[in-house]
Amino acid sequence: MMNIQGFQKTTLLDYPKHMAATVFFGGCNFRCPFCHNGDLVLLPHRPPALTWEDVLGYLKKRKNILDGVCITGGEPTLQPELGPFLKHIKELGLSVKLDTNGYSPSVLMELCQAGLVDYVAMDIKGAPKKYAEICGLSRIDFSRIEASVDFLLSGTVAYEFRTTIVRELHKEEDLQAIAAWIAGAKAYYLQGYQDSPQVISPGFSAYTLEELQHFLPLLRASIPSAAIRGVEH
Repeated sequence: MMNIQGFQKTTLLDYPKHMAATVFFGGCNFRCPFCHNGDLVLLPHRPPALTWEDVLGYLKKRKNILDGVCITGGEPTLQPELGPFLKHIKELGLSVKLDTNGYSPSVLMELCQAGLVDYVAMDIKGAPKKYAEICGLSRIDFSRIEASVDFLLSGTVAYEFRTTIVRELHKEEDLQAIAAWIAGAKAYYLQGYQDSPQVISPGFSAYTLEELQHFLPLLRASIPSAAIRGVEH
């Protein structure tokens, strides 16, 4: 059974240059304290809100209007039946964008190499030396993150990397470390943090747009495409 906890029927924001629907899966192997989908992470055993037949039935009716589907969470790669589900979506002629934390590199590679994913958005949580802390874990097998990053950098599938920037967790030296790590990435975005009651540990604070713009030159030395997303003036 797939743990589908939400479904947004139309979005112009979740999948670049696509009119898409978004499927939200429950459950995650990280506990990032600044995660804005806290319920999806902390309540993974809630009964599914929808069946995949519900979702596919809607997509079939709207396949001539939609361009694609964004698969997000939580962490979608934890779903055992994700591959067959994506195959059904692809058979409708829709593109698939996968949001992932990169901690299941074998699943990521298998889905992409099977042609079931057209675009990957992978979260880069922070500098390598602080990864476990930022993910809310006592330890982490960082080689799994590295494997996913290396796979995406190889250019097998279209991708972007992105980091939600939190004042208390991300400093200039952290961004320098990230830039050195993913140097040459085709797309990298700094995303603004927004505090809300849905955050796992509310109370963090955001950088201003002007402060984030200060980081861009040091990033662009290694990642010319680096840009800011989701921050208002």
